[in-house]
Amino acid sequence: MAISYPLTMPTVTSPRVIELRAINAVAYSQSPFTFAGQAHAYQGQMWQADVTLPAMRRANAAEWVAFLVSLRGQYGTFLLGDTTCASIRGTATSCSVTGSAGDNTVSATVPIGETLLMGDYIQLGSAATATLHKVLVNYTGTGSAADLEIWPGLRVDRSSATATLSNARGVFRLSTNQQPWTINQASTYGITFPAMEAI
Repeated sequence: MAISYPLTMPTVTSPRVIELRAINAVAYSQSPFTFAGQAHAYQGQMWQADVTLPAMRRANAAEWVAFLVSLRGQYGTFLLGDTTCASIRGTATSCSVTGSAGDNTVSATVPIGETLLMGDYIQLGSAATATLHKVLVNYTGTGSAADLEIWPGLRVDRSSATATLSNARGVFRLSTNQQPWTINQASTYGITFPAMEAI
């Protein structure tokens, strides 16, 4: 069977640690004399991650190693999200989003009285078009479109796009073309891999 991207990460064991980083393209210059500074924000925003798996035996490690090697370095993509946030903290049962590529303020429609809370994750698109976003402000639905602040900004134009509110994930790729893993004398495997959002 041919490999088709993006891949889904193995579920044989969950990551021990996922370090997510929100990267912003900001130029900052500071006077060496007065220390006064000036900042300019560019459009670039992206996720980066370091994933550390628990020590495991060959049976489980083999699936992870095969998954990572099948990515062929930075060529292939896979779906990744915050595995500790399978559901939102708010009460929203549905959400649709409209906006233009690059927008951090989008038009969202949520049922009356239902909420999205700051820090919640939402996913727009699916499979190869999936993008992971974080809600930045508390939002209470009115049943009509209203402004919602998200990060990162939209990757593409969205028109009444249905947001996934559980197990939100985005498309990532490895940050390097090398993928090491360790095996000790007790036949225990150690695996860590760096990733970045596929934009």
